[in-house]
Amino acid sequence: MKRLLAIVLCCALCAAMLCCGKKKKEEPKQEGAPALGSIVEIISGDGRYTTLATAIDAAGLAETLKGEGPFTMFAPIDSAFAKMPPGTPESLLQEPATLKNILLYHLVPGKLMAADLGKIPAAATLLGVPVPIMTMPGGKVMIGDATVVIADIPARNGVIHVIDKVLLPPEKTAE
Repeated sequence: MKRLLAIVLCCALCAAMLCCGKKKKEEPKQEGAPALGSIVEIISGDGRYTTLATAIDAAGLAETLKGEGPFTMFAPIDSAFAKMPPGTPESLLQEPATLKNILLYHLVPGKLMAADLGKIPAAATLLGVPVPIMTMPGGKVMIGDATVVIADIPARNGVIHVIDKVLLPPEKTAE
């Protein structure tokens, strides 16, 4: 009887030690989870957006995109800027007001995930002009005439959707 009691106590002690050990091992993983950066921090830290990062700085929008938000950013990758006529990205860097309008046309107040984009025909941009949104057969999402190539990149202050073309606001607004 004493021997059986000793075995039961030993098993209970081992089980308690295993449970405590697991909790201690899990805590650092939860505390060490990487914090999400802001939209501008993510764009600046990713080599696919060097032109966009430069444009954000030149247009004076870096502080805004580090702010609280939330924002939805339709972010053209470098190859999208390369599709523009030769010299266009460079000349826009010399025209901060025009560049700012173009970038504001890529920003929507609020956090619109890909599932949300499929439910609306347009989104009001920070420029004050709506950008059309279409879901194509096969589920491809178009923002204006750009295709979303990567969706739902989370940021501390919103979400980023990567697009394959630079969006240009309607002529009346761009002027």
